[in-house]
Amino acid sequence: MSNRYLVMFSLILAGEAIFSLPFHIARFFRATLLEVFAFTNANLGDVFAVYGVTAMIAYFPGGAIADRVSPRKLLAISLAGTALGGLYMAGIPGFFGMACLFAYWGVTTILMFWAAMIRCTREWGGTDSQGKAFGILDGGRGLVAAGLASVAVVIFGQSIGEISHLLDALNRQAALSNVIYFYTGVTFLAGAVAWILVPDAQISVDSTRTNSIADVREVLRKPVVWMQALIVVCAYCGYKGLDNYSLYAVEVMGMDEVAAAKFTATNAYLRPIAAVAAGILADRFTPSRSMTGLFLVLALSYGLLGLIGPGAQAASITTANILVSFAAVYGLRGVYFALLEETKIPKTMTGTAVGLISLIGFTPDIFFASIGGRLLDNSPGLVGHQHYFMFLCAIMVIGIIATTLLMGFSKAKPDTLNHAIS
Repeated sequence: MSNRYLVMFSLILAGEAIFSLPFHIARFFRATLLEVFAFTNANLGDVFAVYGVTAMIAYFPGGAIADRVSPRKLLAISLAGTALGGLYMAGIPGFFGMACLFAYWGVTTILMFWAAMIRCTREWGGTDSQGKAFGILDGGRGLVAAGLASVAVVIFGQSIGEISHLLDALNRQAALSNVIYFYTGVTFLAGAVAWILVPDAQISVDSTRTNSIADVREVLRKPVVWMQALIVVCAYCGYKGLDNYSLYAVEVMGMDEVAAAKFTATNAYLRPIAAVAAGILADRFTPSRSMTGLFLVLALSYGLLGLIGPGAQAASITTANILVSFAAVYGLRGVYFALLEETKIPKTMTGTAVGLISLIGFTPDIFFASIGGRLLDNSPGLVGHQHYFMFLCAIMVIGIIATTLLMGFSKAKPDTLNHAIS
């Protein structure tokens, strides 16, 4: 394997491992997590909101750091710091402790990590293969996520036993702690791999560019950057919506906790296929056109899930729509940062642009879980999940509008746009 692909391998492993502790456990073991930590859906949503606030604060300065500091150091330090939090989580802290932990993770997973990873990937893809680069990154991350989830499900299943509904609280807690320790070890390992495989010189920074304020002002003046941020908001809401499927499988589809975890973990294997396919389509038809189609698919899929009730015939329709929504969401994630090249953002400003786009684009970390949790708690059972899906449907419609507007902005002359906002 060439050094070029070793670098991509390290980015893939790092890019998924760093988010495994904050997100994988809630995504694949949501029902168990709620019971072990004695949380309501709203409690868990509020914990994620704390993460979102600190992450939002970290995105923008993180972009400036990524334009000027070696990614090898940034990635390794971020992964090690995140893994340390897993040791604390395994002790099953209370609500306040979890809120503090997620605030800490908002910094460790974003400040020195996110923009550095995106810039590395953009450099890796060159001018003509941005869809391929980001598709491989997210597809590879998906394969890692699915593989890790499958191992975690085995660990969980062996720890919890086959008759999970008869277990006492201590056994369930021990099983979840074993899963947390597993993800903690993987995160430490990813940090070591990044330290070894990502070279210090992977990002070459023009030493004459030292005026961060000027970069920020120029990025803020670009309408395409703001529109990309809105697109990421909508796409990321779809991704956050996947966290609900394991709970949906338990409460609506009638699965037990282990079966629900296996169901969501298996669907995660769609991510590498969908992300790489979306990347190929993005290089062929432009990322914005590909994303418009994916938003449309998701709006229809969530709309159907919001209307479908229980019944034998509905079961197959429900399962099909869940599979479609998984694939479309993973496709969106695979290409939304490929828009940087389509909209001709200068490579020397990649980190700064990513910082602003992420600052706005990942605000669903603040509001989505809190709103979704309250929708589920206010109408327990099927009705709450239907409201949840209709909420997602409305957001996907906004995504269609945003990508359509972006295509218009991209075709306009830069001088016209700058005059319009000056």
